[in-house]
Amino acid sequence: MLAGTPISSLARMIERPELTIGIEEEYLVVDRETRDLFSSPPESMWDSLKEVIGPQVTHEFLQAQIEVGTKVCTKVSEAREDLAKMRAELNGIVSEYGAAIIAASTHPFANWEKQTTTQDPRYMRLQADYQQVARQLVICGMHVHCGIADRHLRIDLMNQVKYFLPHLLALSTSSPFWDGVNTGLLAYRLVIFQNLPRTGIPEEFASWSEYERYVDILVEAGLIEDSSKLWWDIRPSGKYPTLEMRVSDVCTRLDDAMTIAAIYQGLLAALFRLRKNNQRWRTYAPGIIEENIWRAQRYGAAGSLVDFGKGALVPFAELIEEIIETVALDAVDLDIREEVRHARTIVNDGTSADRQIAAFEQAVEGGASDHEALQAVVDELIEDTMYGIEV
Repeated sequence: MLAGTPISSLARMIERPELTIGIEEEYLVVDRETRDLFSSPPESMWDSLKEVIGPQVTHEFLQAQIEVGTKVCTKVSEAREDLAKMRAELNGIVSEYGAAIIAASTHPFANWEKQTTTQDPRYMRLQADYQQVARQLVICGMHVHCGIADRHLRIDLMNQVKYFLPHLLALSTSSPFWDGVNTGLLAYRLVIFQNLPRTGIPEEFASWSEYERYVDILVEAGLIEDSSKLWWDIRPSGKYPTLEMRVSDVCTRLDDAMTIAAIYQGLLAALFRLRKNNQRWRTYAPGIIEENIWRAQRYGAAGSLVDFGKGALVPFAELIEEIIETVALDAVDLDIREEVRHARTIVNDGTSADRQIAAFEQAVEGGASDHEALQAVVDELIEDTMYGIEV
């Protein structure tokens, strides 16, 4: 699906961006006894978190949520070390309060009406502005930042890489349950999140200036304060010189998270390499890409997505092989071959959503009630969140 597009000699002279990596993960805090959300953690717990982890740990919209962010990393492997350390430290500290963290984009049975909003001016404004839409945001995600200093290149690569957002979502699904119900979707999180305005796939921008004009119109009209209120599935960060991928669920297993980050980084590198050769990936209207977003939400890595070049549904396993081939050269240079190849393991073994559903069904078959089975899913998530991490 390449399209030859004239690119100026000056544009071709741009050096490949550093593509540094920064990852933000959001976790839910659960009571180890009830397995429900730990809706009002004591301030002493936060004091301990701040003391041990420092500014890399922050509050989120709900008191039962914790967000962490890695340092700026030159390699995906560095980001893994940073996240593994923080997951272990978080787990140790909250355990002292009878709690645990789970890396899942929804809780299997928590009721959103019983949650407490963090008493922060930003979050209180969000709740006041969006009312029940905001109060239902008992969801967590993973955001991956890649460093791209050139603003115009940031926009150009955003236009192209958004084609692959459904693929990244399919590999990350971790939200099959909502309010005690198996939704039939593997990534229900986006159903809740996209009730907010300015979400989903962004339109195509011809230049950085056009993007700035878009933001300025919304700011001048008083609709938003700044570009951080554009909650698209991918966006230029308002704080950093990065392109921020936001479509994925938070991955329960850290190895899976690193695959998402590595493929995203590899795709950006591959698209830049094509640009240097006077080529680009064909772009499609947001509504077209949204068709694959829906299929990724519904069926995950076991399903199929539309290959719009062929105009046909293709098994996701085949599409992943094509992506692995697309980023192969860059994967060597970026030292992400192992992380990229792990995508095959995800396809073969399933995502967190698949494991959650299996845990629920196994518990029911063993004689558990539905609620007991959902508690078993939480137990699965507690263990899976620390999978492969030394504690």
